[in-house]
Amino acid sequence: MSVLGIGNALVDILTRIDNDNILNELGLPKGSMQLVDEKVSAKVAKTLERYDNTMAPGGSAANTIHGLAKSGVETGFIGFTGNDEAGKFFDNAMRSVGVKPIMFHGDVPSGIAQAIISPDGERTFATHLGAAVLLSENHLSLDIFKGWDYCYVEGYLIANRPLFKKAIELAKQAGCKVVLDLASYNVVEDNRDFLMELIPQIDIVFANEEEAKALTQSTPEETLEFLAKHCEIAVVKVGKKGSFIKRGSEVVKVDCNDVKVIDTTGAGDMYAAGFLAGIIKGYDLKKSGELGNCLAENVIQNLGAKLKEEQWKQVHTSFRL
Repeated sequence: MSVLGIGNALVDILTRIDNDNILNELGLPKGSMQLVDEKVSAKVAKTLERYDNTMAPGGSAANTIHGLAKSGVETGFIGFTGNDEAGKFFDNAMRSVGVKPIMFHGDVPSGIAQAIISPDGERTFATHLGAAVLLSENHLSLDIFKGWDYCYVEGYLIANRPLFKKAIELAKQAGCKVVLDLASYNVVEDNRDFLMELIPQIDIVFANEEEAKALTQSTPEETLEFLAKHCEIAVVKVGKKGSFIKRGSEVVKVDCNDVKVIDTTGAGDMYAAGFLAGIIKGYDLKKSGELGNCLAENVIQNLGAKLKEEQWKQVHTSFRL
């Protein structure tokens, strides 16, 4: 079984701050993902330059696809980067873990996501999409999606509605199951009606508590019920309380462990990677959720959205991947 991802190909610049006042100065709501232009992105970089930072391949779907590849799943990724060092860095990082790249390139600088990590581990993104935004519905064809079993679509892609809609339509035509992560509560708030129209075409949907509330304006449990009526599998994550999963009439609650939080960047992306890897390997809902939790709990103990090699070894041993 294989998974093709589509999303914004970004390079994350991860910076830990010592005071949340910086977010207020920059006008960035804590915990949100804000799309910014090149000028604001440069301002954020300037404000943060007194702190150390690290660079990593990023973008929500790309993180999940990277995690699936490390879990032993056949993967591919559709994206757009610039003909620059950041673009080369992204391509090489994905290839290095076995992801099949279906990449388009242009002369616009590659997208950069400034991931600002608060003292409590919460992350706030100031994202300049750059070349990533050049990916359009015109780049997609049915042949790209043929031969894949799942198509993983990140919610952030909804900023380009024609692209978002065509990706889902072509994936369904090609016989893929479509997986959607709702991405961010502000993305859901801005596109609620459009999402409601498309939900019946989605096979597996992931939402966290804030995204669930933004979508249905109700509780996580009620959102789970709503999504499960329209999708094959619904997953609602409730932070430290774990996650609720429903398929048909089957409902499971997966608890999580108390771990030291360094950086929450990529927690949802890695949960999705673990859960999908479990489903693909034939695990039941409970074990798939536990694998999702395991990857999420490991990644939040690191800076950035990737697990360390020693963590992957332990995961492979524990879950027999």
